[in-house]
Amino acid sequence: MRLFWHRRDLRVADNRGLAAAARDDGGDTVLAVFVFDDAVLEYAAPPRVRYMLDALSALRERYRERGSDLLTVRGDPSAELPALADEYDADRVYWNEDYSGLARERDRAVEGALTRAMVDVRTVHDAVHHEPGAITTTDGDPYRVYSYFWKKWRDREKRDPVDPPAADALADVTGDDLPSIGDLGFEDPDADVQSAGTEAARERLDAFCDGPIHEYEAARDYPARENTSRLSADLKWGTVGVREVYEATVDAREGRTGDADESVETFRSQLAWREFYAQVLWDEPSVAAENYKSYANPIEWRDAPDDLRAWKEGETGYPIVDAGMRQLREEAFVHNRLRMIVASFLTKDLRIDWREGYAHFREHLADHDTANDTGGWQWAASTGTDAQPYFRIFNPVTQGEKYDPDAEYIREYVPELADVPADRVHEWTELTDGERRETCEAYPHPVVDHGEAREAALAMFERARGEDDDG
Repeated sequence: MRLFWHRRDLRVADNRGLAAAARDDGGDTVLAVFVFDDAVLEYAAPPRVRYMLDALSALRERYRERGSDLLTVRGDPSAELPALADEYDADRVYWNEDYSGLARERDRAVEGALTRAMVDVRTVHDAVHHEPGAITTTDGDPYRVYSYFWKKWRDREKRDPVDPPAADALADVTGDDLPSIGDLGFEDPDADVQSAGTEAARERLDAFCDGPIHEYEAARDYPARENTSRLSADLKWGTVGVREVYEATVDAREGRTGDADESVETFRSQLAWREFYAQVLWDEPSVAAENYKSYANPIEWRDAPDDLRAWKEGETGYPIVDAGMRQLREEAFVHNRLRMIVASFLTKDLRIDWREGYAHFREHLADHDTANDTGGWQWAASTGTDAQPYFRIFNPVTQGEKYDPDAEYIREYVPELADVPADRVHEWTELTDGERRETCEAYPHPVVDHGEAREAALAMFERARGEDDDG
């Protein structure tokens, strides 16, 4: 028998590691396992655990349809996997590669334990089209600028999706019931977490490719239009394979020209961003906690607990910022344009360390991904690779006017402003205290003045740059 260890690949279709285990010579069957690793759960949060359990439940059904099951255990995988291999007389364990520093450390420990137990290990690249280290400069160095990475990524041939294993390749076993979220030490989240599993992911993918993808370039930044794929959690947890997603974009592009064709290409560029940040994390694991970009002097982030609390609760008095933060709380998801706006506001207007924002997102996002989230936060904070220059600071008022002109998105998530005209919503920070009280007494006054905050942020970064930074 062979074991396949599921991690961030909770599907049977287009799973390269599972397919490799199923087609291996020898006639043995494959037993699929998942380990609830307490070291990983220590960094988890209710929305992600909810999504994970729902995805595992859907995965188990796919195995049961094939006359098999998903075996689950809890503990240290470096102890549990050798024990399972011994119990089921398995001589080989497969898994798909993960790229964070902690994951690679865990996998080395598991491989060592299995090797000592005389069990062979086979690993496969599955989560990305082009594994870290495959796309480099002519000198063999990892790219630090996305645009150069994208040009090579775009032109590289992509693998086709792989079929799910045949039923007779899977072990005839029956697993125990999945634990509840309470069993794992978490409470059900307050957020309405989106449906999980391959079927739900395919429904989102099909709906996106049937229309919105052809308007993606023009409409993706407008949160009220719902013109994004909503596949971020599916890709994070691997409920759908990256090759299947790419193949869907090929079909969506068939016969398209002009703006529709360019929009499909723009969506593909977002897939490339995932792999760019995965490569950054693989090459520099410290970016999960440390600035990627070096400044001559430390950045003087503010210790401002009241402002941080207001940002977390969506009570900053900047309507577009507060709408984004409340969407996070309600849906365990935030529209990508809003992720940039709220991150800029925290790091530039409030001058609070990006790590505070990253930690809050990790606690509340169902799609939290270390590579993507550290990449995005460090981009906004001007501390990352290929980051936004420190002197480009989003104006939250003009961002709201441009991307939510009718205040539809704002009024959906900030109900206090539901009856306030759009122009008044966007003027909120320019109103006097009396005008704000007269317009909507329930909504807070701005916590900062953007103009003053911008100047303070520029001065903060100038001090950090010192005389040695060439910009």
